Amino acid sequence: MALGAALQRAWWQPRVTPLAALLLPLSWLFAAVSALRRIAYRAGWMHRTRVPVPVVIVGNIAVGGAGKTPLVCALVLALRERGFHPGIVSRGHGRADDALRIVRIDDRPRDVGDEPLILAATGAPVCVGRRRGDAVRALLAAHPDVDVIVSDDGLQHYALDRDVEIAVVDGARGVGNGLLLPAGPLREPVSRLASVDAVVELRGSGTGSTRGTRGSAALGGPLAVYAMSQEPQAWRNVADPSIVVDSSRLRGPDIVAIAGIGDPQRFFDLLARLGLDARTRAFDDHHAYRRTDVRFPGARAILMTEKDAVKCREFGDPRMWMLPIRASVDPALIDAIVEKLRGPQAPRNARVPGDQGSAHL
Repeated sequence: MALGAALQRAWWQPRVTPLAALLLPLSWLFAAVSALRRIAYRAGWMHRTRVPVPVVIVGNIAVGGAGKTPLVCALVLALRERGFHPGIVSRGHGRADDALRIVRIDDRPRDVGDEPLILAATGAPVCVGRRRGDAVRALLAAHPDVDVIVSDDGLQHYALDRDVEIAVVDGARGVGNGLLLPAGPLREPVSRLASVDAVVELRGSGTGSTRGTRGSAALGGPLAVYAMSQEPQAWRNVADPSIVVDSSRLRGPDIVAIAGIGDPQRFFDLLARLGLDARTRAFDDHHAYRRTDVRFPGARAILMTEKDAVKCREFGDPRMWMLPIRASVDPALIDAIVEKLRGPQAPRNARVPGDQGSAHL
């Protein structure tokens, strides 16, 4: 555990630390294997699944949370407003097996994962599966009216052809030390951002949603970057979600905050901005909570993210409160996606994932 924490700290430093330098040979090996894999798919040596509807991939090049799931929710709602019937596929991290499964809103997180339950709350059909191509087929068989697929994560899942690639970048953490795993936090090199259709940068709450082209050494040069902010909604009680309060009702002593997400500190910083002085406890991403994890004798309120709440609802305590987050995205991003989905384009699935010649939205 201590080594993992030290590694995380090394990843997100703007410079290469001694620990990261020690892991560079493994990072070079990871880079070589990743590059060969991309080449194999690009050359057609490895099979890619083609599906009969357009596919929009939302992912990132770094490990950890960057706001992918809230962005998927926002895109699904926006596409529905434009007349589409979107469906969602997801890996379903944190579940007990890899079986294909259509998600129901009352499913258990251990069966479908935590994030798919949040995605299902949009009203769009969701299917989880290790092989996303199989998940798409199962979803289309169950819901033949679906005319566009949005994949939560999967930027590196090259086995599924895609029409639009969106990479999400955390504006606060950027790309860390810029190194690939395990010396750094990157799954793919920063140059991969030059081949996606859109880069969406998560910025602070309330910063607005503006599109801009900005030179950024961290992101590999001048890129068209669409901004996204995450706006906190009213607090909901985990034991009874019909009970809603604002942050002023939760201020005071004996408050505990928990977070089992990619970047727990982001949630804790948000609480501070909301004026909530809480004792914090971070868990691993996708942590499977047990009742004993959230007992906290003497706590007047226990605050958590929506992702944590779906795993605590079986033993919901009236002291538990979740904070739903809504992503606010640049309308120009939606316009560009819709134009690409509806406008003239090359033959279906002609685009090769990772092709450096793809145009930005």
